Amino acid sequence: MTVHLPTPLALILILAGVWTLIVWPPFLRRILKDPRARDEKGAATRFLTVHIMLISTSMILGAATAVIGVRALLA
Repeated sequence: MTVHLPTPLALILILAGVWTLIVWPPFLRRILKDPRARDEKGAATRFLTVHIMLISTSMILGAATAVIGVRALLA
């Protein structure tokens, strides 16, 4: 079953996906430099673990959103 998505909606999906992929990496760099990211022994803290999970999940969803938008645009 093929569903046609209007071009403006496909472009919004692409834009949202690209935005996500642009915004999160600089945030990750800031988190990695944050003193709360590592304990005194250099081990990752929950602060770092939670943020890495948040960022990776958001980037996966952003990439999927962009791919869906591109596929809808090309369909």
